[in-house]
Amino acid sequence: MFHKVKNVSPLTDFRLSVQFCEGVTKIYDVKPLFAKISAFQQFKETPELFGCVSVDVGGYGVIWDDDLDLSCDELWENGVQVETPFDGLMAFSDASALWGLHESTLRKAIAYGKLVNGVDVCKFGKQWVVSVDAMVREYGAAAVE
Repeated sequence: MFHKVKNVSPLTDFRLSVQFCEGVTKIYDVKPLFAKISAFQQFKETPELFGCVSVDVGGYGVIWDDDLDLSCDELWENGVQVETPFDGLMAFSDASALWGLHESTLRKAIAYGKLVNGVDVCKFGKQWVVSVDAMVREYGAAAVE
């Protein structure tokens, strides 16, 4: 399954906090790459460059510049999952992409009581979020593999 990166934040000691669209957060330690891939040694020489990390277009990984990037597969497989208060939550846009549904289908599910507001879903400002557990319960495993 493709694990799309939603957000990335640099942490101390050359670690990254990576949030994936399926509601999972992992900590990825970049330091082991210093010895394996010479391009990553730039971080030792220019530590402020490490803080310039961003999500690659499409969520396929994270990038710093044209020479430095990490794939979503690398981050998923070698990152260490951590618990956060937001685990298991995802935006309607991410849920609809992963399950192959239209966002209006999810809004109708709320209106019909299939997804319960305040239990399965919640609106923050203009953004609806849904729990992964509710999506699996109502729609089965994610359609996008």
